[in-house]
Amino acid sequence: MIRRYAFTMIELIFVIVVMGILSKYGAEFLAQAYHNFVFSKINNELQSEAEMAVETIAARLQYRIKDSVIGRKSSDGNFTAIQSASGTQYNILEWVGSDEESFRGKTVPQWSGIIDLDDSNATYLSSPGTNTNEINTTIVRLSHSSGTDINDSALYFIGSNSNQNQYGWSFTDGAFVNQSKAMHPIQTDANNSVFIPKVGSFSGEDVYEYYQLAWTAYAVGITDWNATGNNTGTLKLWYDYQPWQGEDYNTSGQSQTIMENVSTFQFRAVGSVLKIQVCVKSDLVEDEKYSLCKEKTIF
Repeated sequence: MIRRYAFTMIELIFVIVVMGILSKYGAEFLAQAYHNFVFSKINNELQSEAEMAVETIAARLQYRIKDSVIGRKSSDGNFTAIQSASGTQYNILEWVGSDEESFRGKTVPQWSGIIDLDDSNATYLSSPGTNTNEINTTIVRLSHSSGTDINDSALYFIGSNSNQNQYGWSFTDGAFVNQSKAMHPIQTDANNSVFIPKVGSFSGEDVYEYYQLAWTAYAVGITDWNATGNNTGTLKLWYDYQPWQGEDYNTSGQSQTIMENVSTFQFRAVGSVLKIQVCVKSDLVEDEKYSLCKEKTIF
């Protein structure tokens, strides 16, 4: 007679209990592991994108003309000096930037930043070491296809007294009225080392030895707010517009997207030091949201 062995009732019950425990907690463990993976992936992506966003803005702000920085309300266009732009209503950061690309040049600066006061007069300013032809080439390459060039540029004299109303931010007030504002519109001729006033003359104006050349202003802010219903928008950079010619970022500037799904863009100033913050949001799983912020201080 052949004996056949089988599981006992206790062994069967034990196996059933173990399988029940594994099915319950194993599934939860796998779900949690997947959730952690998604969370880590999204977190790393947001960390990288937010860092890129603040660094992109900071790279431009580093070469700002500090007196020119303002906060603007996109709702009505009103603006104030950055030190007074408190509250969430001032949601556009705007400034005039010096032409750092031409100043670095290929091997030497394309504009020297120095005016020879003894060799200048009301009709032109002499800037030894400057090559306006090369400056023009650089500006044309950086601007859009409609043809911004050196004749759209302006000089800012370092040491001159100016406030936020001196840069053309009110648009019509800055449109080639005269040379009496902080930005002095210039043009060039065959002499590559002189600047000629584009309007009026330098007669009666305070001309300083050191200057910065600017060909564009910049603006940063969120557009398309809450277009998808998740309380986020697109963070954009506007450039290639000249407030001293009566232009504004919204109608004349070119725009580039810095980052999408931005929930917050904030800025504040302490003296001439700026601090910016960018917060981004992501839907990790259904009914769960994750937000991350990055900050940067620019001296």
